Amino acid sequence: MIYFFYGEEEFNISNEIGKLKKTLDKNFLDMSFKIYDNPKFPDLISILRTQPMMFGKMLIVINCLEYFSKTFDDKEIKQISEALENNTDNLDIVFVAQLPRDEGKKLDSRKKLFKLLKKYNAQEFPTIPTYKTAELEAWVQKQAKTKKIKLDTNALPVLISQVGNNLRQLDTELEKLALLAYPKDLINKDMVQEICIANEDLFAFSDYLMQNEKSKALLEYRKLLDKKHPLEILAVLQTMLRRWIILKSKASECTPMELSRLTGQHEYVVKLTLQKLKKTNLKDLVRLKQRLTDTEYKLKSGQLLDIEQEVENAFLY
Repeated sequence: MIYFFYGEEEFNISNEIGKLKKTLDKNFLDMSFKIYDNPKFPDLISILRTQPMMFGKMLIVINCLEYFSKTFDDKEIKQISEALENNTDNLDIVFVAQLPRDEGKKLDSRKKLFKLLKKYNAQEFPTIPTYKTAELEAWVQKQAKTKKIKLDTNALPVLISQVGNNLRQLDTELEKLALLAYPKDLINKDMVQEICIANEDLFAFSDYLMQNEKSKALLEYRKLLDKKHPLEILAVLQTMLRRWIILKSKASECTPMELSRLTGQHEYVVKLTLQKLKKTNLKDLVRLKQRLTDTEYKLKSGQLLDIEQEVENAFLY
């Protein structure tokens, strides 16, 4: 079977691939599950013509976002098409075009490759905007059931308000809430406020950073450490900064409604954020984001050891 998954919501794409992976023989995963990142055309054709071995079904994931920034000629498209048509029953191939989150980008549907892949099991995975409250709440409740917990009517809006629309982060918070509630299964508002980091806390922290009030920023950061690992704080702030950079750079040329679509935020939130960022310099936001990105890379690659201190340094120096 051929699949084509595309869009911004990495968590849902990952879940769909996970479902396909469960059909493989666990004893042969090293041989039956392969991931390729934008292979060159000759390698792509070779991969598509892979023949499963004696251990049963095989799953190949091809990250292909870069293919949509170039053009395959007619001869190449024909070869890809023929390879896909001759796909065997024991081989699942998943093309994944993972779009960057919160940048408002879309795949070019006029591309020949898009039209070809769209013929197969194509599915778009967009983010759920925070202003689509009912849809986001339904997703959270469904995901909570997989953890064997349920959120009462007061806890659900608080969780979404504090965490936002990042599904992977919401899933992580549900895991923590399940552990907190055990052996019970009902999550209330107090539990959410106790264990889940609030975006408001991060806004206060980042406000102090922007105002260069380092002592207050340091105090807020250490408060956040009581609830979150420093890398989690960094990841959430990265998302916020990315949205702020979009707002600051596009505010003069886009309407609030257009900015809402670009950032996945409610129009009212966009207006409030723009007011808050009025005195903030765009270059300062970009520099801070770069420092955070550099620190995150070094931490994840093992170049830095004292995580709390290094993240603190990235914020404050």
